[in-house]
Amino acid sequence: MSDPDRVTIRDIPEAGRYELLVGDRLAGLATYRRDGDRLTLPHTEVRPGYEGRGLGTKLARFVLDDARAQGLRVVPACEFIEVYIERHPEYRDLVAE
Repeated sequence: MSDPDRVTIRDIPEAGRYELLVGDRLAGLATYRRDGDRLTLPHTEVRPGYEGRGLGTKLARFVLDDARAQGLRVVPACEFIEVYIERHPEYRDLVAE
């Protein structure tokens, strides 16, 4: 039996997205396109019923930390990711020129 409040984030490369699960339910996702050392992030969403719980923040942080660990540059094509990076300057060095 899974913990219904446990948050898990996983990369699904074949789908080009990160999935955020709460328990075993899909609560959010961030889509991406990878081209060489660039990771373009065009869309991030938290599904209705899961907003206001800081899940988008957890997802953005995970995606950006994963990009850093892989040595990737980020193209924030999604407004949520763009604003997150503006508010968290420790991620600005990841943004591709």
